[in-house]
Amino acid sequence: MMLPQTNENAPQMATNYTTLDEPVWATLWRDVRRVGIKLWHVLIPRGGSEKALRDWDLWGPLVFCLILALLLTDSAAEVFVIVWVGAVVVTLNSQLLGGKISFFQSVCVLGYCVFPLVVAALVIWAVHEAGWSNFFFRFGISMGCFGWSIWASIGFLAGMVPPHRKLLAAYPVILFFLALAWLVMVHFTAS
Repeated sequence: MMLPQTNENAPQMATNYTTLDEPVWATLWRDVRRVGIKLWHVLIPRGGSEKALRDWDLWGPLVFCLILALLLTDSAAEVFVIVWVGAVVVTLNSQLLGGKISFFQSVCVLGYCVFPLVVAALVIWAVHEAGWSNFFFRFGISMGCFGWSIWASIGFLAGMVPPHRKLLAAYPVILFFLALAWLVMVHFTAS
C-alpha cells in the first residue's frame, strides 16, 4: 500500500479535528456556543428558529434544571420530576397528536424554555435575600416569565403539530410551565 507523499515545503493546512480527535477545550467551547445559540432563540423568540431545534442537545436543559433546583432547594425533587416527567408527557402528547418532532427535540425545546423561569427564580431570590418579599412582585415576575416560556415554546412546537390540533398540543405545555411558575412564586414566601 502506497501512502501519498507530502511536500515538507508546502504550506501547512489547518488541522481538521473530528470530535474524537479535538482537544477537550474545543469540545466544551463548541457545546457552550451551541447552548448559547439555542438560548438566544428562547430569549428572543421569532419565526424560523426551527433550524436550531433540529440539532438537539440536553446540556442546556440539564444545566437550567439544576440551577432551578438549586434555587428552589426545598423543592428540588419536585423541580426534577416536573421538568423531566412533564417533558416526557408533553412530548408523547405532541407525538400522539401527529406531531413531526422527535422525543429528544421536544425535551430539548422544553428544557431551554425553562430558562425564563430560572431568571424569575434568580430575581425573586435576590429580592428575597435583600429582605423584601411581596406577593404581588413574586406573582408579577413569575407570571411574566411564565408567559415568556409559553411564547418561546409554543413558537417552536406549533409548527410541529397539525394546525387543527395546536390547541390540544398547547394545553399540556401551558400546564407544564404553570406548575414550574407556581413553584417559583410560592417558594420565596415571607419568613
